[in-house]
Amino acid sequence: MCKGLIAKKLGMTRIFNQDGNSIPVTVVQAGPCVVTQIKTVETDGYNALQVAFGPKKEQRVNKPMKGHFAKAGVQCFSVVKEFAVEDPSLFTLGQEVTVDLFKVGDLVDVVGTTQGKGFAGTVKRHGFHRGPVTHGSHNVRAPGSVGCSAWPSRVVKGKKMPGHMGVDRKTARNLQIVDIRPEENLLLIKGAVPGHKTGILEIKKRKYQK
Repeated sequence: MCKGLIAKKLGMTRIFNQDGNSIPVTVVQAGPCVVTQIKTVETDGYNALQVAFGPKKEQRVNKPMKGHFAKAGVQCFSVVKEFAVEDPSLFTLGQEVTVDLFKVGDLVDVVGTTQGKGFAGTVKRHGFHRGPVTHGSHNVRAPGSVGCSAWPSRVVKGKKMPGHMGVDRKTARNLQIVDIRPEENLLLIKGAVPGHKTGILEIKKRKYQK
């Protein structure tokens, strides 16, 4: 069995369970993904499936990828990723991998790229406390002293300071699938996942137990 799918984040909403409780969910379009390459221990040293997602116009794909897709006998796609698989012989080139991979109640790991926040200060970026805002204080959101004394007379590497925030690869672990709509290739995952709307995600079988 393939251990993951490529998906696109569509946004957040909520659903109600049988007890009438509101559950916040993220709606993702998971697949269908098309197998473009089968990797085995004999040829590549490990077992994996390379799958593609999101059709793309042929004139917008470079020549190496055109040849790669043509070799697999499939159309061109915009996203290509690998997922581990136990038995590659169960798959063929051009085969579709769909949301049937999961079932309601499964716990999954969701990998995505976080939203970009631009240049941020220490309060927003690291959760620093503000300074006093009364009695003429000017140290309201300033980070404060960052240097050392006579030795080593420099700012230590790794100091929490203002800087670029976001656009990081993050994994949200052990999120529960609360609903599956196979006719629309949709997964409804409890809680928030990394990234912005239309962002590309990887939905994987969970790696660690709770």
